[in-house]
Amino acid sequence: MNPFDLGGRTALVTGANTGLGQAIAVGLAQAGADIIAVGRSAPTVTAAMVAETGQALHAIPADLSSIAPIAEVVAQAVRDVGPIHILVNNAGIIRRADSLDFTEEDWDAVMDTNLKTAFFLSQAVARTWVADGRGGKIINICSMLSFQGGIRVPSYTASKSGLAGLTRLLACEWASKGINVNGIAPGYFETNNTEALRADETRNRDILARIPAGHWGKPSDLAGAAVFLSSDAASYVHGTVLAVDGGWLAR
Repeated sequence: MNPFDLGGRTALVTGANTGLGQAIAVGLAQAGADIIAVGRSAPTVTAAMVAETGQALHAIPADLSSIAPIAEVVAQAVRDVGPIHILVNNAGIIRRADSLDFTEEDWDAVMDTNLKTAFFLSQAVARTWVADGRGGKIINICSMLSFQGGIRVPSYTASKSGLAGLTRLLACEWASKGINVNGIAPGYFETNNTEALRADETRNRDILARIPAGHWGKPSDLAGAAVFLSSDAASYVHGTVLAVDGGWLAR
């Protein structure tokens, strides 16, 4: 048997309408998983890409800037699609400003979406697994700023550092229940979140100079790591944050 085969499994992916979430959803579908896409925007393009793999995509609209919709999202997913086997906490936002000028509003918005929602969605899904007496896979999309400080993104750095810590904590609590909790830390990828960095000639040059691979990552470069951590091949992998960064952290 192929240990990377995800046939017969369903993955709930947040923020799957574009960028990294889209690439992860398509990669999981290519490995055989059906997709539940949760987010504010309709995942029209993602749905078409998943359909090309022969798998199904079910969209659940929800604003994950708060935990208010979480219970209904999980209930609807189970009711309309069936058991969830994989959860990918990818939805995230970023706000940029000097720390001397950073507002409470921007702090709370980022922390609520990137960290608070990820925890309570993980909790809600894990409760279904424990109730059913089975395990599952959770993948948290972390960041290079789970390891480093960055500049002008204090709430983003705090949220992604917190998400890496939460990944380890949940692994410690839930590994014995058959639940694998791991993270992926993307390096510098071509997404909407990094558009400002790529448009800044100085920052773009400095970033590229440090990446041993010599180029920004493409979202599709992340798919293999997500498939691995979602699969039986990673059955004894708990609490790790896998960097997919072109060698950035090794520099």
